[in-house]
Amino acid sequence: MLVLVTTVTLYLCGFVFLYGVIRIAVRHAFEDLEARRPGLLRAEEVAAAEDRTFVRDNPFVANG
Repeated sequence: MLVLVTTVTLYLCGFVFLYGVIRIAVRHAFEDLEARRPGLLRAEEVAAAEDRTFVRDNPFVANG
């Protein structure tokens, strides 16, 4: 009986521990995404500006 109680207790503690680890991992992932978002938006704006400049300098690319 003691083995059964010990097994169930460790099993449940394992799930609680796993839940905590997954929760921390997800929180850190969202923090990383939030930290990188301004840089990605800025890179997208720079790329769009470079595309417009390239098309303006090379009109044959846009069939113009």
